[in-house]
Amino acid sequence: MVEGANNPTTPRADRILQARGIYVLPDILANAGGVTVSYYEWVQNQINEQWDYETTTEKMRAKINAATDMVFNRWQAFVVGEEAAHNRIPDFRTLALVIAIERVAHATLMRGIWP
Repeated sequence: MVEGANNPTTPRADRILQARGIYVLPDILANAGGVTVSYYEWVQNQINEQWDYETTTEKMRAKINAATDMVFNRWQAFVVGEEAAHNRIPDFRTLALVIAIERVAHATLMRGIWP
């Protein structure tokens, strides 16, 4: 199942779907294209360039596919990797949020906190 809106699935529904073996591609991944392309528009304005449709689409797909692959690979570690022994497999939404928090934490540590 792919979410088509922001936060359309309640936590309770997430648990029910997971118990039934229904995988949900969360909104944080499924709806990221618009935000990503908005960022590309900002970049183009900053560097005074215009990218054609194909270039923008290629960049967006690469970014979205990489993010989805990152979540799926983390999930696979729970299914077939060392974490499988714990028998607690998180959903894609939880993993996507964990990865996002890790990235923010890493950026904050690298840049430091500034006034």
